Amino acid sequence: MGAPSDVRAEASAGAPAAPRLRAAVLGRPIAHSLSPVLHGAAYGVLGLDVDYGRRDLGEDEVGAFVAGRLGAPRTADGGDAAARGEDWLGCSVTMPLKRAVVGCAGRVSERVRLLGTANTLVRDHPEHPGLVSAENTDVDGILGALASAGLAERGSGGAVGILGNGGTATAAVLAAATLGADEVVFGVRDAARAAEVTALADALGLAWRTVGQPELAAAAPGLRAVVATLPPRAADPLAAHVPVGAALPPLLDAAYDPWPSALASAWTEAGGAVASGLSMLLHQGVEQVRLFTARPRAAAGMPEPDWAAVTRAAARALGPAAG
Repeated sequence: MGAPSDVRAEASAGAPAAPRLRAAVLGRPIAHSLSPVLHGAAYGVLGLDVDYGRRDLGEDEVGAFVAGRLGAPRTADGGDAAARGEDWLGCSVTMPLKRAVVGCAGRVSERVRLLGTANTLVRDHPEHPGLVSAENTDVDGILGALASAGLAERGSGGAVGILGNGGTATAAVLAAATLGADEVVFGVRDAARAAEVTALADALGLAWRTVGQPELAAAAPGLRAVVATLPPRAADPLAAHVPVGAALPPLLDAAYDPWPSALASAWTEAGGAVASGLSMLLHQGVEQVRLFTARPRAAAGMPEPDWAAVTRAAARALGPAAG
């Protein structure tokens, strides 16, 4: 891509060098994260030279890190990010930090307010100058993954099935509301532990009911979509309960290692379309890229990117399961 779209082009003679654009994914453990692969491919298509890395941080460390890189001008170790020639765009956030980082932001989106968790911190977005904004793009990830499996229609009512009751399940509830569903069916082992997801459904005006996980798998033909948010291999026993001979809705299995999962294989063999957790990672990550790069793109006068091309490049980098 030509020089006009490269905000890290060499400074003109006698002018100071442009600050180095930085971003990172924060969490613990973090060495396994594929976010640098995704982000690196996306920035390459955009022509932006962004140094995107991994930072291993606990809940007691993330506040100082965010204040130093995204918020206050001085870092926790006494350094000055600007003096080091760094321009931090934002941070991706994974477990166990998604709740802890909400308090690090000067602004929280409506999604974050509803979910109580953030997976994205954006510094100095053009629409929110001077602030660190907390966003949640997990919802975009779920919607994008389901669309890749054939669920593109919104606003037609119906029920969405959700296996599990953790953090990804709450994002799936909000995704169901965004799709225009009017009911959520939770497949859980213990209904008493589903208080958070059912409270969110109430807040969003969605009807809900809880059933056993095998019952949800068996009832899939009557649902618009199913989102499995269980840990890797935890959904394997449900493969035996996937109906054969009935039209199945799209399935998003948020676990992606190993892939295909036993549930995904059974779903495919029964004629259903499946998206993996890598597809969810892909779509939430591309939305992060859009948010992170809004400021440098505006400063460089870049036209609106071809986000479909960015998504395809990131998907190739992640591998076939990303879709």
